[in-house]
Amino acid sequence: MRIVGVGYRDWALEIYETVARQTDHTLLIIRGKEHYNDKIVLDFKPDLVLFYGWSWKVSTEITNSVPCIMLHPSPLPKYRGGSPIQNQIIANERNSAVTLFIMNDGVDAGDIIAQKEFSLGGHLEEIFERITAIGLELTLDILEHGYVRTIQDDSQASYCKRRTPEESEITIEELMNAKSSYLYNKIRMLEDPYPNAFIRTADGMRLVIKKAEINQN
Repeated sequence: MRIVGVGYRDWALEIYETVARQTDHTLLIIRGKEHYNDKIVLDFKPDLVLFYGWSWKVSTEITNSVPCIMLHPSPLPKYRGGSPIQNQIIANERNSAVTLFIMNDGVDAGDIIAQKEFSLGGHLEEIFERITAIGLELTLDILEHGYVRTIQDDSQASYCKRRTPEESEITIEELMNAKSSYLYNKIRMLEDPYPNAFIRTADGMRLVIKKAEINQN
Protein backbone atom coordinates (compact mmCIF):
# COMPACT_ATOMS: atom_id res chain seq x y z
CA MET A 1 0.00 0.00 0.00
CA ARG A 2 1.21 3.51 -0.80
CA ILE A 3 0.63 5.85 2.15
CA VAL A 4 1.25 9.56 2.68
CA GLY A 5 1.75 10.67 6.29
CA VAL A 6 1.26 14.41 6.79
CA GLY A 7 2.17 15.97 10.12
CA TYR A 8 4.17 18.48 12.10
CA ARG A 9 3.85 17.32 15.69
CA ASP A 10 6.62 15.09 17.01
CA TRP A 11 4.22 12.36 18.15
CA ALA A 12 2.55 12.16 14.74
CA LEU A 13 5.87 11.94 12.90
CA GLU A 14 6.99 9.24 15.33
CA ILE A 15 3.93 7.15 14.43
CA TYR A 16 4.64 7.52 10.70
CA GLU A 17 8.31 6.65 11.12
CA THR A 18 7.48 3.55 13.15
CA VAL A 19 4.92 2.39 10.58
CA ALA A 20 7.57 2.81 7.88
CA ARG A 21 10.05 0.70 9.87
CA GLN A 22 7.65 -2.03 10.98
CA THR A 23 5.62 -2.63 7.81
CA ASP A 24 6.19 -3.23 4.12
CA HIS A 25 4.03 -0.28 3.09
CA THR A 26 5.59 2.53 1.06
CA LEU A 27 5.38 5.77 3.04
CA LEU A 28 5.92 9.35 1.97
CA ILE A 29 6.24 11.48 5.12
CA ILE A 30 5.52 15.20 4.71
CA ARG A 31 6.94 17.11 7.66
CA GLY A 32 5.14 20.38 8.26
CA LYS A 33 2.81 22.76 6.47
CA GLU A 34 5.65 24.45 4.60
CA HIS A 35 6.40 21.19 2.77
CA TYR A 36 2.78 20.29 2.02
CA ASN A 37 0.72 20.87 -1.11
CA ASP A 38 -2.00 18.89 -2.84
CA LYS A 39 0.11 18.18 -5.92
CA ILE A 40 2.80 16.35 -3.93
CA VAL A 41 0.14 14.09 -2.43
CA LEU A 42 -1.70 13.39 -5.67
CA ASP A 43 1.49 12.82 -7.67
CA PHE A 44 2.47 10.08 -5.20
CA LYS A 45 -0.77 8.23 -6.11
CA PRO A 46 -1.46 7.09 -2.55
CA ASP A 47 -3.94 4.47 -1.44
CA LEU A 48 -4.29 6.24 1.92
CA VAL A 49 -3.38 9.63 3.42
CA LEU A 50 -2.86 10.14 7.15
CA PHE A 51 -3.34 13.58 8.73
CA TYR A 52 -2.48 13.01 12.39
CA GLY A 53 -2.91 16.04 14.63
CA TRP A 54 -3.14 18.26 11.54
CA SER A 55 -4.35 21.82 12.23
CA TRP A 56 -5.30 23.11 8.78
CA LYS A 57 -8.18 22.61 6.39
CA VAL A 58 -7.57 19.89 3.80
CA SER A 59 -9.02 20.48 0.35
CA THR A 60 -11.92 18.40 -0.92
CA GLU A 61 -9.73 17.60 -3.94
CA ILE A 62 -7.70 15.42 -1.58
CA THR A 63 -10.48 14.04 0.64
CA ASN A 64 -12.63 13.18 -2.40
CA SER A 65 -9.75 11.53 -4.26
CA VAL A 66 -8.35 9.14 -1.66
CA PRO A 67 -9.36 7.91 1.81
CA CYS A 68 -7.91 10.35 4.36
CA ILE A 69 -7.63 9.46 8.03
CA MET A 70 -7.31 12.01 10.81
CA LEU A 71 -6.15 11.26 14.34
CA HIS A 72 -7.93 13.50 16.83
CA PRO A 73 -7.12 13.20 20.57
CA SER A 74 -10.65 13.37 21.94
CA PRO A 75 -13.60 11.00 22.35
CA LEU A 76 -15.37 12.23 19.22
CA PRO A 77 -17.96 13.51 18.69
CA LYS A 78 -17.01 15.39 21.86
CA TYR A 79 -14.37 18.13 21.70
CA ARG A 80 -14.30 18.64 17.98
CA GLY A 81 -12.09 21.53 16.89
CA GLY A 82 -8.81 23.07 18.00
CA SER A 83 -6.62 22.53 21.07
CA PRO A 84 -8.54 19.40 22.14
CA ILE A 85 -6.05 18.26 24.80
CA GLN A 86 -5.89 21.69 26.42
CA ASN A 87 -9.64 22.15 26.38
CA GLN A 88 -10.24 18.73 27.93
CA ILE A 89 -7.66 19.22 30.69
CA ILE A 90 -8.93 22.67 31.67
CA ALA A 91 -12.46 21.21 31.77
CA ASN A 92 -11.07 18.74 34.34
CA GLU A 93 -11.70 15.70 32.19
CA ARG A 94 -9.91 12.65 33.59
CA ASN A 95 -9.90 10.55 30.43
CA SER A 96 -9.85 11.15 26.69
CA ALA A 97 -9.54 8.93 23.62
CA VAL A 98 -7.46 8.58 20.50
CA THR A 99 -9.94 8.66 17.63
CA LEU A 100 -9.24 7.81 14.00
CA PHE A 101 -11.86 8.95 11.52
CA ILE A 102 -12.35 9.30 7.78
CA MET A 103 -12.10 12.95 6.85
CA ASN A 104 -14.89 14.83 5.09
CA ASP A 105 -15.59 18.54 4.61
CA GLY A 106 -16.80 18.96 8.21
CA VAL A 107 -14.75 19.75 11.31
CA ASP A 108 -13.75 16.41 12.88
CA ALA A 109 -17.12 15.08 11.75
CA GLY A 110 -16.25 12.07 9.58
CA ASP A 111 -17.03 8.43 10.25
CA ILE A 112 -15.08 6.94 13.17
CA ILE A 113 -12.97 3.88 12.32
CA ALA A 114 -11.13 3.36 15.63
CA GLN A 115 -11.27 4.78 19.14
CA LYS A 116 -9.44 3.90 22.34
CA GLU A 117 -9.50 5.59 25.74
CA PHE A 118 -6.46 6.93 27.57
CA SER A 119 -5.78 8.82 30.80
CA LEU A 120 -5.25 12.57 30.90
CA GLY A 121 -3.36 12.27 34.18
CA GLY A 122 0.23 13.42 34.58
CA HIS A 123 2.32 15.83 32.58
CA LEU A 124 1.91 16.63 28.89
CA GLU A 125 4.93 14.55 27.89
CA GLU A 126 3.29 11.48 29.44
CA ILE A 127 0.00 12.24 27.70
CA PHE A 128 1.74 12.48 24.33
CA GLU A 129 3.47 9.17 24.97
CA ARG A 130 0.05 7.56 25.46
CA ILE A 131 -1.32 9.20 22.31
CA THR A 132 1.68 7.99 20.32
CA ALA A 133 1.46 4.40 21.59
CA ILE A 134 -2.29 4.11 21.03
CA GLY A 135 -2.19 5.94 17.72
CA LEU A 136 0.46 3.51 16.47
CA GLU A 137 -1.50 0.50 17.76
CA LEU A 138 -4.72 1.59 16.04
CA THR A 139 -2.92 2.49 12.82
CA LEU A 140 -1.15 -0.86 12.54
CA ASP A 141 -4.43 -2.63 13.26
CA ILE A 142 -6.37 -0.90 10.47
CA LEU A 143 -3.50 -1.39 8.02
CA GLU A 144 -3.54 -5.12 8.74
CA HIS A 145 -7.24 -5.78 9.20
CA GLY A 146 -9.05 -2.87 7.56
CA TYR A 147 -11.77 -0.87 9.28
CA VAL A 148 -15.49 -0.47 9.80
CA ARG A 149 -17.00 3.00 9.62
CA THR A 150 -19.31 4.29 12.36
CA ILE A 151 -21.26 7.48 11.73
CA GLN A 152 -20.80 10.12 14.43
CA ASP A 153 -23.87 11.15 16.41
CA ASP A 154 -23.96 14.91 15.80
CA SER A 155 -26.48 15.36 18.61
CA GLN A 156 -23.70 14.40 21.06
CA ALA A 157 -21.10 16.72 19.52
CA SER A 158 -19.32 19.48 21.37
CA TYR A 159 -16.85 22.00 19.98
CA CYS A 160 -13.79 23.82 21.23
CA LYS A 161 -11.77 26.71 19.85
CA ARG A 162 -8.03 26.81 19.27
CA ARG A 163 -6.38 28.57 22.18
CA THR A 164 -4.25 31.67 21.64
CA PRO A 165 -0.92 32.43 23.38
CA GLU A 166 -2.57 35.26 25.34
CA GLU A 167 -4.90 32.73 26.94
CA SER A 168 -1.84 31.21 28.63
CA GLU A 169 -1.83 34.04 31.17
CA ILE A 170 -2.66 33.17 34.76
CA THR A 171 -4.49 36.26 35.93
CA ILE A 172 -4.54 37.85 39.37
CA GLU A 173 -8.20 36.87 39.62
CA GLU A 174 -7.30 33.23 39.00
CA LEU A 175 -4.50 33.32 41.57
CA MET A 176 -6.86 34.80 44.14
CA ASN A 177 -9.91 32.66 43.44
CA ALA A 178 -9.02 29.46 41.58
CA LYS A 179 -8.43 26.09 43.22
CA SER A 180 -5.02 24.48 43.07
CA SER A 181 -6.34 21.78 40.72
CA TYR A 182 -7.43 24.40 38.17
CA LEU A 183 -4.08 26.20 38.24
CA TYR A 184 -2.20 22.90 38.05
CA ASN A 185 -4.27 21.85 35.04
CA LYS A 186 -3.72 25.19 33.31
CA ILE A 187 0.03 24.98 33.80
CA ARG A 188 0.43 21.34 32.77
CA MET A 189 -1.78 21.64 29.69
CA LEU A 190 0.56 24.41 28.48
CA GLU A 191 3.85 22.62 29.00
CA ASP A 192 6.29 22.53 26.07
CA PRO A 193 5.82 22.64 23.10
CA TYR A 194 2.83 24.92 23.73
CA PRO A 195 2.88 28.61 24.76
CA ASN A 196 3.65 28.14 28.45
CA ALA A 197 1.53 29.53 31.27
CA PHE A 198 2.77 32.88 32.54
CA ILE A 199 2.14 35.59 35.13
CA ARG A 200 2.49 39.29 34.33
CA THR A 201 4.75 41.01 36.88
CA ALA A 202 4.77 44.60 38.16
CA ASP A 203 7.75 45.53 35.97
CA GLY A 204 5.91 44.51 32.81
CA MET A 205 7.67 41.17 32.37
CA ARG A 206 6.23 37.70 31.98
CA LEU A 207 7.14 35.06 34.53
CA VAL A 208 6.90 31.81 32.55
CA ILE A 209 5.82 28.67 34.41
CA LYS A 210 6.92 25.52 32.61
CA LYS A 211 5.90 22.88 35.14
CA ALA A 212 4.12 22.61 38.47
CA GLU A 213 3.16 20.10 41.13
CA ILE A 214 0.56 20.25 43.87
CA ASN A 215 1.98 19.93 47.38
CA GLN A 216 -0.57 18.49 49.80
CA ASN A 217 1.26 19.82 52.90
